[in-house]
Amino acid sequence: MYIEHLKLKNYRNYNETEIPFDNKVNVILGENAQGKTNVMESIYVLAMAKSHRTSNDKDLICWDEEYAKIEGRVKKRHGSIPMELVISKKGKKAKVNHIEQQKLSQYIGNMNVVMFAPEDLHLVKGSPQVRRRFIDMEIGQVSPVYLHDIGQYQKILQQRNHYLKLLQLKKQTDMTMLDILTEQFIETAVKIISKRFEFLELLEKWAIPIHKGISRDLETLKIHYKPSVDVSEEQVLSKMVEVFEEKYAKTKVREIERGVTLFGPHRDDLLFHVNNRDVQTFGSQGQQRTTALSLKLAEIELIRSEIDEYPILLLDDVLSELDDYRQSHLLNTIQGKVQTFVTTTSVDGIDHQTLKEASTFKVETGRIEKLQ
Repeated sequence: MYIEHLKLKNYRNYNETEIPFDNKVNVILGENAQGKTNVMESIYVLAMAKSHRTSNDKDLICWDEEYAKIEGRVKKRHGSIPMELVISKKGKKAKVNHIEQQKLSQYIGNMNVVMFAPEDLHLVKGSPQVRRRFIDMEIGQVSPVYLHDIGQYQKILQQRNHYLKLLQLKKQTDMTMLDILTEQFIETAVKIISKRFEFLELLEKWAIPIHKGISRDLETLKIHYKPSVDVSEEQVLSKMVEVFEEKYAKTKVREIERGVTLFGPHRDDLLFHVNNRDVQTFGSQGQQRTTALSLKLAEIELIRSEIDEYPILLLDDVLSELDDYRQSHLLNTIQGKVQTFVTTTSVDGIDHQTLKEASTFKVETGRIEKLQ
């Protein structure tokens, strides 16, 4: 899979531009704050219908404009697909093959991307929220059902929290409504947890040999899902439901006192162990970076195994954050297999055949041109 061309209108600092891309490595050069990351972000937004940098869609629209539009043509094994996303103050409109998609969950997954940015190096040592977002975004690319379930979960969670707040403030006293919301909440929560267990098992299968390779066979990586409710991968959904019901029955009073939902997939976390040691707490910076890199490379292979095509790889200012050995390992892994976009201020000091054969683009104050 690769993107043949990209067209931007009123997107960030691009008024109007169209760029053809090659099915290999595309290096986007430019000084900071010129717009190279905006190009990278627009590819991500075209695929995922949301940014990896901001939760406010209005940030994506050029100053004083009503809307932003991203168009791209994606080449897949079975042909070429035009995709279009219009972002306005009223919301988003998405088209695949010129047909408007009623739900974003139907749109996402038509183009698959893996983003690796400096903040992803904090995947291991950052907050649980960073790791939950990572899981949700990646599963969502290969499972529209999961995207739908996550959307439902967020709505029910919001309603449940609102009702708990009303009970806390004694503006409501009816427990039946809370019980109904809790039942709906549990039903969606166990589906999400079950899918996360399944996904992380697959991710670990791909990540273990990659991590061994990067660490020169010295380290073994293990990924553990840590739910906030004591459920396990072996349990069937009905058993998970029972465990959740018991948990909420025991904590009902505490949740009303606090006015918030204390447990569920929105409170879960991931743990990474290298040679049986918690790498978040005890790992060196090098081990944490190797773990993050292994996860991203495993993600590429996992998506390929699920959809039988390689996703597009976006490396946003990340090569300069990796040492020579990890840089080489990353570039060797993608060479000739994955359409890759690399943003950097300079390729000086990166001596690798992949970059020598790359197409190069120069970005300056919201203008982009091909150099070679």
